[in-house]
Amino acid sequence: MSGAPRRSFYVVAWIFYLVLAIAGLLWLGAQRGALGVGLFVEPGTIWVDLGAGLALAAILLALWWGMRRFMPSARALEGELAALVTPLTTSEALALALISAVAEELFFRGALQGAIGFLPAAVLFALLHGGPGRAFRAWGLFALVGGLTLGLYVAEREALGGAILAHALVNGVNLLRLVRQTGGGAGLLNCATRQGAKPGGARKET
Repeated sequence: MSGAPRRSFYVVAWIFYLVLAIAGLLWLGAQRGALGVGLFVEPGTIWVDLGAGLALAAILLALWWGMRRFMPSARALEGELAALVTPLTTSEALALALISAVAEELFFRGALQGAIGFLPAAVLFALLHGGPGRAFRAWGLFALVGGLTLGLYVAEREALGGAILAHALVNGVNLLRLVRQTGGGAGLLNCATRQGAKPGGARKET
């Protein structure tokens, strides 16, 4: 994929995630009445969110490494995802990793979790990261664990900054790894764009 098709994918992905982020912000505004920096970090203790984000990312990346090592379905999933890699530049892939993390955390851990609770939100997050075939069930399982982990953190911290950082790192690391596997400066079609308008990670995808 190159030229116009590549640009079309990149634009569609950005439009989708921007819409998701705006929907999350509007929903959060309706829930809270006002939005400020406290939505992302607690002033004066930003180091807590920074440290937690790094720690959560390390835990989730280690989990995915273990799944790849011991679960054939996880290895098969990476093969299918590699087939979906498109020749985006490295900077474009990293930009998608960031915008997808911001949008999904605003919508799922912010607005949706605030409305229905962290457990139902995590289950829905996992279902939307599923797909046809046994391999994609591994992605759904990883998304469920990621959703529960980040959801519990947000429920305790009441701020999204640490979860966004963790999600972005998981997405970015896995995107760059798959780019290297395919031998180019490419980006990964993640869950949302792969399914035409759904969201991650470890891909990620958390």
